Amino acid sequence: MFWVIVVAMAVVVGGAALVALGGGGSMPEAVPDRIAARLPRDRPLNKTDVDDLRLPMAVRGYRMDEVDDVLDRLGAELAYRDSRIAELEADAHLRGAVEATTAPDPAAEPLPGLESFAQVVEPAVALVKKPAPEDAKPVKDQ
Repeated sequence: MFWVIVVAMAVVVGGAALVALGGGGSMPEAVPDRIAARLPRDRPLNKTDVDDLRLPMAVRGYRMDEVDDVLDRLGAELAYRDSRIAELEADAHLRGAVEATTAPDPAAEPLPGLESFAQVVEPAVALVKKPAPEDAKPVKDQ
């Protein structure tokens, strides 16, 4: 039994030495694992840039599902931001066009009915501006 164990150990050590010295073929050249799609530096990012991005694996790796979730959320937020910006720009452009066509004439008379509105508002403003009673004023330190 002793000799069987010695022979088995010799075969294992000999096989390891043969593989370490290149016997049995060699490994293919390592291909560098880098980001295939680079992020553009000359323009803002959009959703397709994030969708095309795939991060490389390292020796210790990363949790692909978590990184993919973050990239999906980032892409969705970029798409929402871009659509919201386009919507606001279109709204601002439309408001500018409407204001340019409906500019008030400074020589025109004020809106009719403002006299009766002023008769109602002026007494209310006077009530609000009426000074507080003397006993409600704060006392100064002596």
